Amino acid sequence: MVSRVRGCILLGLVTVPISSAFAFPPSFLPRASPALRAGAIAARPWQAAGVSMQAGRGRGITVEDVLKNPTFPPEFPFSPKDFTRQDESDDVVFYKQARLVTHIDDKAIEVLTKYYAETIKPGSDILDICSSWISHFPTEFPETMGKRVGLGMNGPELKENKQLSSFDVVNLNKDPKFPYEDNSFDVVTCVVSVDYLNKPLEVFKEVARVLRPGGRFILSQSNRCFQTKAIAVWLQTNDLEHAYIIGSYFHYSGAFKAPFAKDISPKGKVLKILQGGFFPSDPMFIISGEVKK
Repeated sequence: MVSRVRGCILLGLVTVPISSAFAFPPSFLPRASPALRAGAIAARPWQAAGVSMQAGRGRGITVEDVLKNPTFPPEFPFSPKDFTRQDESDDVVFYKQARLVTHIDDKAIEVLTKYYAETIKPGSDILDICSSWISHFPTEFPETMGKRVGLGMNGPELKENKQLSSFDVVNLNKDPKFPYEDNSFDVVTCVVSVDYLNKPLEVFKEVARVLRPGGRFILSQSNRCFQTKAIAVWLQTNDLEHAYIIGSYFHYSGAFKAPFAKDISPKGKVLKILQGGFFPSDPMFIISGEVKK
């Protein structure tokens, strides 16, 4: 059965791709009533600073707009409570069982793989964090790229990943230190997993440390999650706000140039589900930034 919260589709025994319903925060609603805006800000104080948008008149806000000219508060706006999870038991226990399944649908995987093919230069050394049994790299990457290292929670899953040249098992929520030397990689990727990190700034700083000058961190995000392991603020926010949250990690880490967001979601494609209805393919968003080196 599939459940949903505002932030994402919940992954259960059966996953059904459903487009998230946007409920825009006050900074995305310039024409909202003062009472509505005040109520939304009171509910989520970290948004009080707002987000400066550059959306064209007469069109909706897009994920690209979110990070075009964002306004970030002087200090990191999230509290420790924002990074709590419903299930605070040891992540090693939760991820002990190998899950050789995909967490986004085939069309979303297809556009992500195409994005990698178009944007990662041949010969690049790549680190895939929060990795699993598949990294969604193009099939030619083992021949055209340098080393492809996976960093994840489950050894048996990582062992099944034929796209990796090596892997390491690390629980980043307990120890966000990467087991690699400085300046070891040209690209770091992270697929639909940043919402599980409870020490994101430490992880982003580690990403910057292991990246070479000019290196890029490419995060891809959709709208599915394991509810009990996703951070609290993620479950309370929508797709556009998720882009802002990830952008804030880049910003407050102090280690990256201004990031950008890009919507690469499958266009004009639908998937048939078991109940006989049709729903859009899973959305796919890229949030990426270049290291300051």
